[in-house]
Amino acid sequence: REPGRERRERRERGAAGQPDSSVPPSGVSCSGCGAELQCCDGAAPGFVPAEKYQSLSEGPAGAAGLRGAVCQRCWLLAHYGRALRLQLPPEQHRLVVSAALRRPPRHGRGPLLLYLLDVLELPDPVLPQLPGLLGPDVPAAGLLVVGNKVDLLPADSPGHLGRLRQRVAAACAQAGLRGAPLVDVRLVSAKTGFGLEGLVSRLQRSWKCAGDVYLLGATNSGKSTLFNTLLRSDYCKSRAPDAIDRATVSPWPGTTLNLLKFPIINPTCDRIFRRQERLKEEATKTEDQLSSEERKYLNHLKKQGYLVGEVGRTFQRQKSSPVVDFDPDMLSYSIDEDPRHSPRKHEEREEFTHNEVKDARWCFDTPGIVKENCVLNLLTEKEVKLVLPTCAIIPRTFILKPGMVLFLAALGRVDYLQGEKPAWFSVVASNLLPVHIATLSNADAIYKKHAGQELLKVPMGGEERMKEFPPLVPQDITLEGIGTTEAVADIKLSSAGWVAVTAHAEEKLLLRAYTPKGTALVVREPPLLPYISTIRGARIAGTAAYRTKKPPSLVENLKTTGRK
Repeated sequence: REPGRERRERRERGAAGQPDSSVPPSGVSCSGCGAELQCCDGAAPGFVPAEKYQSLSEGPAGAAGLRGAVCQRCWLLAHYGRALRLQLPPEQHRLVVSAALRRPPRHGRGPLLLYLLDVLELPDPVLPQLPGLLGPDVPAAGLLVVGNKVDLLPADSPGHLGRLRQRVAAACAQAGLRGAPLVDVRLVSAKTGFGLEGLVSRLQRSWKCAGDVYLLGATNSGKSTLFNTLLRSDYCKSRAPDAIDRATVSPWPGTTLNLLKFPIINPTCDRIFRRQERLKEEATKTEDQLSSEERKYLNHLKKQGYLVGEVGRTFQRQKSSPVVDFDPDMLSYSIDEDPRHSPRKHEEREEFTHNEVKDARWCFDTPGIVKENCVLNLLTEKEVKLVLPTCAIIPRTFILKPGMVLFLAALGRVDYLQGEKPAWFSVVASNLLPVHIATLSNADAIYKKHAGQELLKVPMGGEERMKEFPPLVPQDITLEGIGTTEAVADIKLSSAGWVAVTAHAEEKLLLRAYTPKGTALVVREPPLLPYISTIRGARIAGTAAYRTKKPPSLVENLKTTGRK
């Protein structure tokens, strides 16, 4: 074994094991990302170190011995949250998606496109590209748009979900997606399960099993998480979870590199009836009637998001083996062990028979379409983890006078230049990103001194990191207030988050907002959560900040009780 320091250095380089250019690709897909497993190029998708590749492919099965393995990239993502820098240009992502959609229609009908967008990213930067990606020759039979990550946003007023749905529908119309192809707009949380039973019912009721389904969306929209959840739902053939591995889920953009798929169950009248009976029975339960294990998991989800749901299975196999998820010895290489001496584990893997899949309709997960002009493209893996929210966002509200400045880490800045009265600035961003209030007179000095340091936190790495990081560039914004409880607009600082601005009625504000050069700054009118400034506690004496307040979580499909 290597000394600890050398092992850590190998990890930091993101590589373990050597390639062997003499070995041809396997023809077997990685069960995490769908890329073809190979050991000849360490910078290409699907790479497995040569020694591990050979140990898995030796024996009578040959390359088939790799079935169920994951590539080095997926293994690092699953175990360490680390992403290898792959030589995969954005055009290649689009090429794979576009080529898949242009396949000849199967079963005499074009596919249903299930487009997933991150509601935090509205207006979705990829949605306007969708008509061009499809083109006039793509025989799509329908489009269902799903707004994901609604669990991360607090309810700023009654009916906030209806308003969010309207915002998603408006984004579709603005992108030229309306009329017959647009089947529906839904809101879900792929992570907590909120809205997913409704989505499955909608798919089974309207689409039935008429054709294939393609999951589309930008990188990091949650497609792989949704794919994994649907795989364990009534939308998937009951035996499929035992035969298909789950997609790698990671915050690093562009996780899914090729096409993963599972077979869709045929929603016969009997199956739909049995499913509805299960949902009715579950809706009569209260939290107190759940098992201790179910309550423990539910409380875990409540900490993760404001909206929680349960995704169950109506059709269970009598005998089921658990899915082995990224076992370091069987599915890939162990980063701490010498792969040549790793014990081989033989396990009988489930396989579909020809009759089971010959007429199957499939749900495909496609590569994420890379967002251009996005701040995430400038960040390291550690920085991405801090910037992307993974649990319920707690809004932070500040009252600023003209001449004051708000920093969101070192990724965004909003200056209040002119106005007659104080205004409220509510930050909606990852709870891990710091917010710092300064004055115009010392803001530049603070940025110069603390960018790359602990005070502003992201980017991290000190002066050396900031030398390569793009400078902040300004954009002047003029707003007119509509009241002290309703925001007039959101200033969206690329994918780092946004600042909702609330001002007195008819009060005119001159602001100057900054984002890193090459990233998009968007003024979102109307704001996504117009009453966000009301979710706050008392003013903290001697500061511009208010105490934070976290609204309670809502559990879907459970009978309400008095417990909190």
